[in-house]
Amino acid sequence: MRNIILKNDIEVTIKEATKKDAQSMIDFYNVVGGETDFLSFGANEFKRYLQEYEEYITATSNEPNSIMLLALIDSEIISIATINSSQKERTRHVGTLGIVVSKKYTGLGLGKVLMNDLIEWAKQNGVTKKISLVTNENNTVAIELYKKLGFEMEGLLKQDNFINGVFNNTVIMGLLL
Repeated sequence: MRNIILKNDIEVTIKEATKKDAQSMIDFYNVVGGETDFLSFGANEFKRYLQEYEEYITATSNEPNSIMLLALIDSEIISIATINSSQKERTRHVGTLGIVVSKKYTGLGLGKVLMNDLIEWAKQNGVTKKISLVTNENNTVAIELYKKLGFEMEGLLKQDNFINGVFNNTVIMGLLL
């Protein structure tokens, strides 16, 4: 656990998720799903049973190549940043990165801090050799951040998602460690 100060001088705590955070995480995802068109789900579409999600968080925390970070103000989640990895021998060296920042706190440097934390953690976990991510091709601010952090474009999934009556392409990016 550590504290950082955002560009607006608000103090944020970054910590690893535990099963006690499960309900707050589910609630957070269901809210932020309605704040952006750049997630794979919309408002109230993050359907998880509490016990199932608690077990998922516990299992993830026991994997040497997976991590779930929370950014909090007081006890309110304002961001979730994860690397999830397969435990299969052939693909366990690849971690899939996901990051969501509450709309109210975007543009304050939090995403970059969390991305750097995840990249450093991946370099040191002894397993991860590559980080992959996917994002909507219209998510230009995030794509620029990913490029600044060393991610490269690896592919394009055409008409991969359907948002507000429009098909959108998904960009695949990767970072070799």
